[in-house]
Amino acid sequence: MAIAHQERPVRPKRRRRTGSTSRSLPYLLIAPAGLLMLGFIAYPMLSVLYYSLRDYNVTKPWRNGFAGLDNFREIFTDDPFFWDTLAFSARWVFVEVGLQLVFGLVLALLINQTFVGRGLARALVFSPWAVSGVLTSTIWLLIYNPSTGISRYLADAGIGEYGTSVLADTGTVFWGAVVAELWRGVPFFAILILADLQSVSKDLYEAASVDGAGRLRRFWHITLPHLRDAIVLSTLLRAVWEFNNVDLLYTLTNGGPAGQTTTLPLYVAQTGIDGNEFGYAAALTTVAFVILLFCSILYLRLSKFGGDDK
Repeated sequence: MAIAHQERPVRPKRRRRTGSTSRSLPYLLIAPAGLLMLGFIAYPMLSVLYYSLRDYNVTKPWRNGFAGLDNFREIFTDDPFFWDTLAFSARWVFVEVGLQLVFGLVLALLINQTFVGRGLARALVFSPWAVSGVLTSTIWLLIYNPSTGISRYLADAGIGEYGTSVLADTGTVFWGAVVAELWRGVPFFAILILADLQSVSKDLYEAASVDGAGRLRRFWHITLPHLRDAIVLSTLLRAVWEFNNVDLLYTLTNGGPAGQTTTLPLYVAQTGIDGNEFGYAAALTTVAFVILLFCSILYLRLSKFGGDDK
């Protein structure tokens, strides 16, 4: 007699929790890089904040100690040079970013056209951006050299006098530094704006042309609205970089003559490195950080960056 085979009950398989794992996996993968970035960013910021509350001079260690808010009190009440450097920084950023935006937009519109040698023209336009700040300063120091630079040729043409330097005259040093920085900064705007220009649909321009819109109206109603976010982002980034500009001004003028070209970050470098007042320099850095943070947030809010109403 055959013995009936008793089937074992089938246990239901456990469902794997794929939903929560798949959602958390990207964060787990970027966690090591995120922690490293946090360490590289958070530690210097906390260190600067710590030293801003102290008197710290490596040449006078017996005077080091906790200072509280004395450094900040001195900045706002007893340091007139701070306000001078802040005013010059604002002027420098406004002039530089404004001119770089205008020239960068014009260059981007020109090299976006189709013509013979466009690739070479684009390479020539973008090449100054690949040059380091110190090398840029060296090039312009040679150009402004009173013996071998442009001043000599202007004097030969009857403009100016021999032996005069653009960087030594308080009336010309600002614009001399502005021109040098324009040569390096304009390609940045040209690159970003050109990249955004190439994503504009040609059908929009064709439809506008059929409706009778001229070149100026097409630029005002199609090109500029499309470039809004690119312009806002590029001006914000460039404003932060120009505010923190140290290498070019330090190499060209070292803040001179008579402190006429000293920005706030350059004042920080001179105070900390040359004067060994690291506590006071850290306080100046903290104030500069707060100013930049406030202006950046205000600018993004006013410009409605990332909005859909183009």
